[in-house]
Amino acid sequence: MKDAPVQTLAAGRPVPTRGMVSLLAALAAIGALSTNIILPSFPAIGAGLGVSDAQLGVTLSIFFVVFAIGQLIVGPLSDRYGRRKLVIGGLLLFAAGGVICSLSPNLTWLVLGRAAQAAGVCAASVLARAIARDLFEGETLSKVLAMVIVAMAAAPGFSPLLGSVAEQFVGWRWTFATVSALGLILASWYALRLPETHATSRRTPLAIGPVFAAYTQLLRDARFMRPATVVACVTGALYGFFAAAPAVLIGALGLSSLLLGFFFAATVPVVFAAGLLVPKLSGRWGPQKTLQLGVMLSLAGGMLICGVNVQAPTNLVGFTAALCVFLFGMGMANPVGTALSLAPFAAQAGAASAMLGFMQMSGAALGATFVTKLAGLSPMAALGLVVVASQVLSIALFALLRQQPPKPYAR
Repeated sequence: MKDAPVQTLAAGRPVPTRGMVSLLAALAAIGALSTNIILPSFPAIGAGLGVSDAQLGVTLSIFFVVFAIGQLIVGPLSDRYGRRKLVIGGLLLFAAGGVICSLSPNLTWLVLGRAAQAAGVCAASVLARAIARDLFEGETLSKVLAMVIVAMAAAPGFSPLLGSVAEQFVGWRWTFATVSALGLILASWYALRLPETHATSRRTPLAIGPVFAAYTQLLRDARFMRPATVVACVTGALYGFFAAAPAVLIGALGLSSLLLGFFFAATVPVVFAAGLLVPKLSGRWGPQKTLQLGVMLSLAGGMLICGVNVQAPTNLVGFTAALCVFLFGMGMANPVGTALSLAPFAAQAGAASAMLGFMQMSGAALGATFVTKLAGLSPMAALGLVVVASQVLSIALFALLRQQPPKPYAR
């Protein structure tokens, strides 16, 4: 790709159109969608491959691990070679991984396919944020990232419903094939819609020393770490909810598998509403106060979940109301925290987005693990405790990580 369209696009700071924002949102969301879409198919997959639900859990674990580590590799590569080839190549690998999953004769091949999916789709997810940082800045960046992050948060809400419908009508193997087709469509859309956005003049060298130094400096820079830890903690709480939802909603509250999918989908407008409110609140109060408000609402939601567990553990309305408070706060804190994390690092947007993605997926893995490992507690109590603990941790870290004079970044 020649540099001329890149420089024209970047220098002009284009106005974000609906199509451009929708494309970035789709790039960010497809990874989250592919994570949760197979959950309703677990019984059918287990029956088809002769394995238990517990054994199938490794397909989620391998996805999280490869996704998290892959982002640390993709970020520096994109800062050196640009975004375009990595996004398109990653989506093609993702599609190939879905085909492997759909044809898997046993659990080993299914795990390999999921690993390939994660290795490919991590590029789309992490570079969606980096591309937004390439193109926009200031309040415009916050608005675009709000829509991108809302899509990332909403995709896991819709995907179980899509998965349950697909499994009923076409079977679990075709569910994977459908996801592969979506990856190919998205790759074509991106290839036709956007040129390279990371200009040659802003490329950074690719070497182990500078890459390690860049990540180390990000971890030592309070401008990055303060909002990034908040994003990691709210993401951990969100995936804690995803992990606990079947036990809470089916086991304790008596919903069917299909109704579980509808419940997930019904919570998506809450996250959308929060994301739409973020730019207005950031413009009026500033992003720091908006971030803190989102964390406090998330904490309040966790406390309300704990209260419902004590007072009315079988009350669906009470649990839903408490959950919506948390989701609204999460929907505020996530996009503004992402914008604050990336804004100071134009030349290192790929590395900063990669480290942020790594922290998010690590938080997701920890949140899901703690919810399922808290022995002796009901699923609802475990969820409430994880939400409260994660938000208290984010508040404490935000207060402890004081601003330090930024140091020059390695090139």
